[in-house]
Amino acid sequence: METLAIDIHKNNQSKQSAFNYDDFNFGTQLTDHLFLSEYDKGNWRSPRIVPTQHFSLSPFALCLHYGQTVFEGMKAFRQDNGQVHIFRPEKHHQRFNRSLERMCMPPIEKELFINALEELVRLEQHWIPQDKEVSLYIRPFVFATEPRLGVKVADNYTFCITCTPMGLYYPKPVRVKIETEYVRAAEGGVGYVKCGGNYGAAFYPTQQAKEQGFDQIIWTDAKTHQFLEEAGTMNMMVMLKDTLITPRLSTSILDGVTRNSIIQIARDKGMKVEERAIGYQELEDAFNAGNRVELFGVGTAAVISPVYSIQIQDKDYSPYIGDDAMMFQLKTALENIRKGRAKDTHSWNHFI
Repeated sequence: METLAIDIHKNNQSKQSAFNYDDFNFGTQLTDHLFLSEYDKGNWRSPRIVPTQHFSLSPFALCLHYGQTVFEGMKAFRQDNGQVHIFRPEKHHQRFNRSLERMCMPPIEKELFINALEELVRLEQHWIPQDKEVSLYIRPFVFATEPRLGVKVADNYTFCITCTPMGLYYPKPVRVKIETEYVRAAEGGVGYVKCGGNYGAAFYPTQQAKEQGFDQIIWTDAKTHQFLEEAGTMNMMVMLKDTLITPRLSTSILDGVTRNSIIQIARDKGMKVEERAIGYQELEDAFNAGNRVELFGVGTAAVISPVYSIQIQDKDYSPYIGDDAMMFQLKTALENIRKGRAKDTHSWNHFI
């Protein structure tokens, strides 16, 4: 199908000048425009960028009842020289379509996806300040709009892309616990896709953990509750004996773009990397042996989030978070690529 031209209707007045970059909460401030397209009769139609607005939905819209909602999370950055780029949009597009396929929703053509991102970020790039550690978070999402009750795959959908300024998702190191009772996802399920139900189902145990003083939980595998999988908003990584270890991908673990980037950077540095099962008992043994253990989450929002305390079977342990920790070197290497301070040897930065 030939990709349609994107119509652009500009907002005459920007909210950016009144935005307080020194004091804001992530995800509360929409920028001035959003992208929209509707799926009907086998095609995505009327791609357009319009001033930010609310949706009008039927109470029978299938997304409200049966969970056909899929999203992505990505970022645009301003480099030191002022240029703006979107980080790894092709990788995000691939994952977006995997999620859509698993949820029986229509795929988005790469050309439409990339063009929509480019046009929207070009309009909203003034929301990315030059002198602050703030990026532009980009949220593409698709939801079923067919107005009908009945458990079925919808025939109609809306594809939308919105943006919001973003600083640090976790501004300080976090405290986590190993979850061995509740399950986030099981093999064969939808844990590897970014659908709304994954996150809604995780709220209850996560909320319980927060009431106990934790920032997040680390999920374990559904079969044995012995092996680390991921946290609610992050893939998990461990530095142990000069080796970077992360759980191998499966149908219960999200293929994180930051995860993939950090693995590649580590290998470029000549580090030993293992994608394998890692049990919490292995972590306990390392802590009890007095070994240096770095534990951290990685994700688009979190980037790299150090863990300063982890509870395993009601006992607290303290991973290493010193300034010379390898995770901070990996984070700096990633930031240098994004900011144009290091060569982008893998062509990750998509300039607009």
